[in-house]
Amino acid sequence: MSKKLFSRPALCVNCRICEMSCALEKSGMFNPVKARVWIQHNKKGQDTPMICRHCLSPPCEKACPVQGEKPIRRDKESGIVRFFLLSCIGCYECVKACPFGAMRVDPHTGHVFKCDLCEGDPECAKWCPTGALQFVDTKTIGTLSSAGKV
Repeated sequence: MSKKLFSRPALCVNCRICEMSCALEKSGMFNPVKARVWIQHNKKGQDTPMICRHCLSPPCEKACPVQGEKPIRRDKESGIVRFFLLSCIGCYECVKACPFGAMRVDPHTGHVFKCDLCEGDPECAKWCPTGALQFVDTKTIGTLSSAGKV
C-alpha cells in the first residue's frame, strides 16, 4: 500500500469528528460505538486516536483459529487488512491479539469489526480538523513526522 493512516496524538483535541464521520460512513448512524476509529483519553489528559495499523503481518489474522480462508486477512495488493463477518466464528481471538486495540465488538450485535480504510479513502482523515489523523504516503511518513508536518 502506498498510503497509510497516520496518527498525531499531540494534535488531537477530542472533538470526536473522526468517530462520527466513521460511524456515519460505516453504519449510517452518528453513534461512536459503531466507529472503526475512536479517541482514547488517558490519565494524563492526552487524547489518542486509536486506529488499525494494517500491519504487514497482522497478529489478528495469525490469532484466528478458522481453518482455510480466514475471516480476517491482509489484501496483498492494497495492504488493507479486511474483516469478513460471514466466515467469523465469533471467538474474539483477533480482538485479544491486536496490540493496538483496533478490533472492536459491536455491543448491539456482538459482531467484530475494524477499519478498512474506507477502501482507500478514509472518512476520519478527511474530516479531522486538526490533522491528528492523516492519510499519507508511506514514503514520506518518517520525513514528515520528524519535520513536524504530519
